[in-house]
Amino acid sequence: MIQLLIANSAPMPASLNPKSERIDVRASTPVKQLLQEAARVSHKNVSEFLLDAGINAANQALADRTKFALSKETWTAFQKALDQPVKPKPKPKLKKLLSDKGLLG
Repeated sequence: MIQLLIANSAPMPASLNPKSERIDVRASTPVKQLLQEAARVSHKNVSEFLLDAGINAANQALADRTKFALSKETWTAFQKALDQPVKPKPKPKLKKLLSDKGLLG
């Protein structure tokens, strides 16, 4: 499996950075109770639980935009597609748009 990194983005563990910022969250009573129970069974306080879950969700959301993995065969096909010359197609609407006078003359 080949991984293509589009940006340098290593997952950020919660424990490496000192806490200096505050994040406030409002939730309904049932949601708060759910989070408290989940934190309890995870042997964490609610802040730790939310921070860990938030960091995991953020890393997952960003991973789709920063790297993707391809098999050797797919990687070869991808490189081949990139190496193909662009075959311009006629674009009469674009040509007309660029040749017509604009609103300002």
